[in-house]
Amino acid sequence: MTHGNHDVLIIGGGVAGLVLALEIADRRRVTLLRPASDDQGASRWAQGGIAAVLSPGDDFDAHVADTLVAGDGLCDAAAVRFTVEHGPAAIEWLLSLGVPFTPDPSPDAGYPYHLTREGGHGARRIIHAADATGLAVMQTLQAHVAAHPAIRVLDDLTAIGLIDDAAGHCRGARCLDSQGRLHELLASDTALATGGASGLYRHTTSPHPASGEGMLMGAELGAELMNLEFQQFHPTCLYDPQGSPFLISEAVRGEGGKLLNVHGERFMPPLDPRAELAPRDIVARAIDAEMQRTGSDHVLLDIRHMGEAAIHHHFPTIHAHCVGRGLDISREPIPVVPAAHYSCGGLATDLAGATTVPHLYAIGEVACTGLHGANRMASNSLLECLVFARSCAAALVRQDSADDSAALRPLGAGRQLADPSALADIRERMRRVMSARVAIVRRDAGLTEAAEELNELQRDLAPMVAICTPSAELAGLWQALRLARLTVASARTRRESRGLHYNPDCPGHAQGIPQPSRIHLADLD
Repeated sequence: MTHGNHDVLIIGGGVAGLVLALEIADRRRVTLLRPASDDQGASRWAQGGIAAVLSPGDDFDAHVADTLVAGDGLCDAAAVRFTVEHGPAAIEWLLSLGVPFTPDPSPDAGYPYHLTREGGHGARRIIHAADATGLAVMQTLQAHVAAHPAIRVLDDLTAIGLIDDAAGHCRGARCLDSQGRLHELLASDTALATGGASGLYRHTTSPHPASGEGMLMGAELGAELMNLEFQQFHPTCLYDPQGSPFLISEAVRGEGGKLLNVHGERFMPPLDPRAELAPRDIVARAIDAEMQRTGSDHVLLDIRHMGEAAIHHHFPTIHAHCVGRGLDISREPIPVVPAAHYSCGGLATDLAGATTVPHLYAIGEVACTGLHGANRMASNSLLECLVFARSCAAALVRQDSADDSAALRPLGAGRQLADPSALADIRERMRRVMSARVAIVRRDAGLTEAAEELNELQRDLAPMVAICTPSAELAGLWQALRLARLTVASARTRRESRGLHYNPDCPGHAQGIPQPSRIHLADLD
């Protein structure tokens, strides 16, 4: 079934997708593909806040410098400055929409809202809504989207691939409804806001993580992928093997939380002068090493010294959640473990979110703008969503509508249903491989084994893709598996250790100017 007349099609309804929809809807008609599962995506779980230069004691150069340091030499300096300099205006825009950021009642406060500090930042510049910033921003944006007459929200369709024409231009998306029926949404311009790829791993900080489906959708049309090897592991996810994932915000360490091993010993100060506030790649590797040294499956994050009142004030959501798990963080330390969190790589874009495929844009975690380099600094993620969604909107309002009547490539359809248990088994095997071989520490031998095992899994899945009726699970797994292979290929190519990519077989930085890793789906063939 073909549905035309979609001017701008946005796939994904987290912060990036919602911002883009609102910023463009006064000038162009918007169709927002937003399944109900998007409410449980990464944006919803962002606790810490949004980094921006807001305090009179802060400045753009300082934020730029901190970001460049955290990115370990691989940031695009122009993208960093662009993002930082557009940050304050993006925050003012959110305030104008009514996002309930936490005020600072101190009489000597230099800014009306409370600013906290997180790892890698040399100043307090994180504006937040208590410890549930993502939820507060999402709820505000959703309310405005629902009220806008030019935004059509479709919550009953799941995108399984993009449509291209004979010229290789993006012309919309193929989707499935809840009954498994195929729908083609033709559009003049398409924007992916589908999230990252932490779902390639077994343990993540989100209950419903994306597995890079949007990245592969773009790659299937020939879009360039960049820096896939830099998968960030958040240092502090609540350790509870029987419960669902839950992030313990970096702001906890920003407000003085101390990391201890299972023997109650602090281990960060001897490793880095910034101690618990070192960039995430350093802290995650330190925790991983300490767990191996002590033979434990977690470490401890202690904030008891803050006192019960301060903990309730600064971290009400974290406190309430932990109490619900039987843990009173005002009286006992929090067991934590690193978990897959954020993809610094993705579809390569320019400063307007344009990919290398005409009429295809990517914003948010699905994109690689060059801001994060080899390691994302805390709270620069929502900042990137805001700034690049707004810059993408500015470009799209200047873009002429494309002719969506061009000949479209057909999609094959089988008659057989894929076995759900077989798909679940392949996905679990993929996640085990990625977690064991392509996680915080990678080695040459492990990467070689991962490449062979993932290639075997793809061979197992390929016959089902060829003969089975398209389904969201089958398409998503096929996309995730090939992205996993591309991630391993990128990691094997980088013959150095940099940022989030740490390989003891080549532990130092390579000589010369560091370069981003660029890869295409065709490189797997």
